[in-house]
Amino acid sequence: MAGLLNNLLILFLVFPNICLGFRNPLSVFKRYKDTARSLSSEYLGSDRPVISLGLSDFALDIRMPGVTPKQSDTYLCMSVPLPVDDEAYVVDFKPHASMDTVHHMLLFGCNEPSSTESYWDCDKGTCQGKSNILYAWARNAPPTRLPKGVGFRVGGETGGRFFVLQVHYGDISAFRDKHKDSSGVTLHLTHQKQPLIAGMYLMMSVNTVIPPGEKVVDADIACHYKRFPMHLFAYRVHTHRLGKVVSGYRVRNGQWTLIGRQSPQLPQAFYPVEHPVDVSYDDILAARCVFSGEGRTTETHIGGTANDEMCNFYIMYYMEAKHAVSYMTCTQNANPEMFRNIPQEANIPIPVKSDMLKMTHGHHEETKETDKNSSLQEARKEEENILDQDFHMEEAVEWPGLDLKLGQVSGLALDPENNLVIFHRGDHVWDANSFDSNFVYQQRGLGPIAQNTILVLNPSNAKLLHSMGKSLFYLPHGLSVDKKSNYWVTDVALHQVFKLRADEKEPLLILGVALQPGSDKNHFCQPTDVAVDPVTGSIYVSDGYCNSRVIRFSPNGVYLTQWGEGTETSLGRARPGQFHIPHSLVLIPDFSQLCVADRENSRIQCFRLDNTEFVRDIKHKSFGRELFAVSYVPGGLLFAVNGMPYPGEAEPVQGFVMNFSTGEIIDTFIPVRKGFEMPHDIVASEDKTVFVGDVHARAVWKFASTGKMEHRSVKKAGIEVQEIKESEAIVEARLKNNAEPTDSLKKQEKQHLVQQASTGVSFVLITTLLVIPVVVLLAILVFIRWRKTTVYGADGEHKLDSSSGRILGRLRGKGGGGLNLGNFFASHKGYSRKGFDRLSTEGSDQEKDEDDGTDSEEECSAPPLPPAPSSS
Repeated sequence: MAGLLNNLLILFLVFPNICLGFRNPLSVFKRYKDTARSLSSEYLGSDRPVISLGLSDFALDIRMPGVTPKQSDTYLCMSVPLPVDDEAYVVDFKPHASMDTVHHMLLFGCNEPSSTESYWDCDKGTCQGKSNILYAWARNAPPTRLPKGVGFRVGGETGGRFFVLQVHYGDISAFRDKHKDSSGVTLHLTHQKQPLIAGMYLMMSVNTVIPPGEKVVDADIACHYKRFPMHLFAYRVHTHRLGKVVSGYRVRNGQWTLIGRQSPQLPQAFYPVEHPVDVSYDDILAARCVFSGEGRTTETHIGGTANDEMCNFYIMYYMEAKHAVSYMTCTQNANPEMFRNIPQEANIPIPVKSDMLKMTHGHHEETKETDKNSSLQEARKEEENILDQDFHMEEAVEWPGLDLKLGQVSGLALDPENNLVIFHRGDHVWDANSFDSNFVYQQRGLGPIAQNTILVLNPSNAKLLHSMGKSLFYLPHGLSVDKKSNYWVTDVALHQVFKLRADEKEPLLILGVALQPGSDKNHFCQPTDVAVDPVTGSIYVSDGYCNSRVIRFSPNGVYLTQWGEGTETSLGRARPGQFHIPHSLVLIPDFSQLCVADRENSRIQCFRLDNTEFVRDIKHKSFGRELFAVSYVPGGLLFAVNGMPYPGEAEPVQGFVMNFSTGEIIDTFIPVRKGFEMPHDIVASEDKTVFVGDVHARAVWKFASTGKMEHRSVKKAGIEVQEIKESEAIVEARLKNNAEPTDSLKKQEKQHLVQQASTGVSFVLITTLLVIPVVVLLAILVFIRWRKTTVYGADGEHKLDSSSGRILGRLRGKGGGGLNLGNFFASHKGYSRKGFDRLSTEGSDQEKDEDDGTDSEEECSAPPLPPAPSSS
């Protein structure tokens, strides 16, 4: 009886804590407005940014720390770390902003903010690396609202660990009294796993050209959807000044269903999808932007400046958690013919009142210069920073590129049909005996390469489609293919640039003088690469190993201009426009820029095409000492490969994927079958297929993108590829053959919730039945104590206390203090404590500012002299 009494008493003491830990599963769908502890005004402006809303829910206040903008159209950013380590879900937002002071607010989720200051000018950027828009607020526009049961996943292994708030102060006349602003947003987060996960789908045109004076110009985007079903609940449109209307549709079996339609000249917040739209496997997502070129005297292209345009249609969606993908993009027009049937509403501009235009774009855009700055800020801060490419590059091990019989692979390109073009050196090699001290080629006696040096392969199976280039070259180097399928190549031994066609035996154009190095307008010195502007036809040549310049020629080969100079090593870090082997070129038509892989300075430098002005450089510690090649995919992805580390250095040779807008690294990749030796060139296609050519390994690797959230990593490459193939086949078969109607899914979901609710009720009933005997026994215990006190007096009281002490002793700590349930639970296997530990912001390997002393300190530490740069 005593043992039973002890156990029941323990149950009584522990039971209230068990009850507190229980939560009805239906509460997953509750919102803070439905609970007594809502985000009321008493929390707003609190000194405590984290506010508990129960055992699993909390609020996070994200506010500007009392700022006073000094000029109109100021963008200020601040960051707040996610206050928990484990996974959480943002399920609601509450904005705190006045239309009198704030033009708009954007909230980003990312792994690292661009600054650690309490707040900073957003010109420094919002996030380092990938980021994702979670929330948007604009005056005269509705705030973002998430449907019930939907959350943005943050924290844990896959979600962002920081929130970055960007506030645009349009007109600062309200700050004449010098007051401090604390605009922001309060988030409601929960640890309860959400059944539905929110994400972003970006549709973006990258090749639209708007002729001057043209009244109507359409930019069309369309992609086939090849994933699990998603449900659309909000949309946002974006263009610059020439945009009249942007419309988005789902096309299913030829039927067009409107997602959203809006004027881009109105406040560019997220607007709710009026009628529910679901997207299933093999549907088509389509969007159209309507522009007018009236008032312009030159062509307008897609880009980031005030004189450029943009055509973006954003879609917020949710998916079942087990299939969720946080970010997807579409940058092509898969079916131009279908737009003949687009609803007429997509072609009708939405009238916008002049006062709304002023409120949308700010009050200080009367002058051309201010208009330029404002549009550039919009493009840079709102659009380029949100590319969240959620994928990973992995080697396509079934591709036989390693088995090709090649010489030193120096150049790669893709032709307009997306075939892979390889430029290799056959039986010639570049070694220490190839050149004298004046860069004159010393092995002319070998004659030109007897093999075909240009190979065109099927990118899927590496089958040879065409070959050419026999007996033309001595030491091939750079390669590119223009939109007319012309091959442009450089030869470092001949010091020349060639334009070739597959159906022509002789070169169409030759630049430079054969075997004569030089640095004037007519000579090159070991030119490394060539790029051709698809719009103007201008030719750009990087020159090279013994010159430090980039030269621009007309389409006919007439010298136009050049820029660049050698790096002054005594100054430490190289200045903009200085080169130490400009090794690879890539055109960025989306932004009218040319980027150069500045090899020995281990950086990427980007310049404007129209005036050759330096725009910026991209440099990371993980690049190591050399950066060999760079490639670009329309839509915002930059790919690169570095060189082998010098002895004693740790940075590995690998491939990089970067967000072009921010320059930050999204992903890195290496082969699994055979390691890189000296990857010399890289080329990427729009579907994120990447090829890397290695000059020492004499091989070409193929890499393909896989969703980080979709495929489990397996160490053995063969197993991994097989599993991916099988899972994709299963998914496709299920979607085609066993797709359940939406009503059926909803019915199953309701049944599941009823079962959960029944389980909760049963648990409460059982618990109540257990409590009743406990209460009865306690009453008996009190009665016995009273009786013993009456009969035995103090002695009986002492005996009862001793018995109770033995029971409570099991729950005490060693010191014999008060009741310690924490120690009691901690002594049981499987118990863990989950607290609100703040995340560390240290350990980032992101590039520091140019004024940061770290870089210069490392360069001045007098390490051993590295070997001379390898010539390849």
